[in-house]
Amino acid sequence: MSGVSKIILNITNILRPVLLKVFPYELLRKMKGKMISNSFGKLEELDILPYEQGRYPRGVNLVGNIKAETGLGQSCRLVASALEKTEIPMSIVQYTQLGTQKLGDNSWDKKITDKLSFDINLIHINPHELGITYLQMEKSTWDYRYNIAYWLWELEEFPDEWVPCFHCLNEIWAPSEFICKAIRKKTNLPVYCMPYHVEAEIHNESSRKDFDLPEKQFLFLMMYDHSSCMERKNPLGVLNAFKEAFKKENRDVGLVIKINNSTKEDEEKIGNILDGYTNVYLIKETLDRDAVNSLTQCVDAVVSLHRAEGFGLVLAEAMLLGTPAIATNWSSNTEFMNEEVACMVDYKMVTIEKDMPPFKAGNQWADPDIHQAAAYMRKLYEDEEFYRGLAERAKAHVKDVLSMERAAGVMKERLENIYEMQIS
Repeated sequence: MSGVSKIILNITNILRPVLLKVFPYELLRKMKGKMISNSFGKLEELDILPYEQGRYPRGVNLVGNIKAETGLGQSCRLVASALEKTEIPMSIVQYTQLGTQKLGDNSWDKKITDKLSFDINLIHINPHELGITYLQMEKSTWDYRYNIAYWLWELEEFPDEWVPCFHCLNEIWAPSEFICKAIRKKTNLPVYCMPYHVEAEIHNESSRKDFDLPEKQFLFLMMYDHSSCMERKNPLGVLNAFKEAFKKENRDVGLVIKINNSTKEDEEKIGNILDGYTNVYLIKETLDRDAVNSLTQCVDAVVSLHRAEGFGLVLAEAMLLGTPAIATNWSSNTEFMNEEVACMVDYKMVTIEKDMPPFKAGNQWADPDIHQAAAYMRKLYEDEEFYRGLAERAKAHVKDVLSMERAAGVMKERLENIYEMQIS
């Protein structure tokens, strides 16, 4: 990438808040998509020099948007926590993506540096932005190092246009076997499942009153980010299930919809199907981790009628906090959820009819059973014994299968194997 192009990218990042006020969100998204598309053509031309043992000290440079108050930012922070627990030397390089993310999480600030000191790069940047990342940063970033990507993806088919990313890597990690299987179809590179550990600490607890929510209603919570694709996260499905489960006159229940990067179009779509329900509450401001965890803890149940999920951190965190979860029984979340610990909603596979970047027409995802979801909502509300048992089993299950010991252990073993492989 030319020096001029790098300057343009950097200026775009700096002026992002101003641009969002001047230009419509969807226009900026299309502009970003064009830049991403153009970057892929450059990737296969790159001549990245192979790993050279001893050129850099042993350790890991974690590169990613660790300050972002998004699911991807939380993923990066979880990877950092597990990496730190391995006791392998590490550094963190903050990479700010093009987009609308609020960069308000400062929990790793003391570890952030602009130096890539070690011989392994762990690049926590999804493939659709990896081209821009490689072209934005100096070539020396990648040369003579062992380059690992940590990716999330939501469908069974990995996009063909992302295949050039493999040229720049030595291997790929992902937090679920669902993602790994999709990636393995398109590459002969090593692909490893590196599971998360889940944490949901609350240092400064907030109450329902802090969120302007009613104290006595049985509250369901659905959370999503507009940039994660409204159709995939399916808040309208949750709203329709809630309407089927409870009459509008029932003031003992309520539904909270938490939206990051909310748009007028999102709010209009939700408003169009409210149909007189006044016990549906929108929270549109971006919250820090304490507030998100407090919100999850102070509601009564979390609902995700997703059509596809790259992991399901919201669900895992809810279960850990003792908040029962209702979720579509398809994609990555099924690797830590089952009918013993959650309300799993049946589905049928449907074809995506139009492009919704990065999801392409012709691919398939799940269409959850709204009637069954509504029945689960009523059961959680009406059956206290079922509710309490589910909450207890879910908390114990997540502590076991998504523990720090497991996550750090798998990561340490793989990193040590990489070094043994390079020596041999």
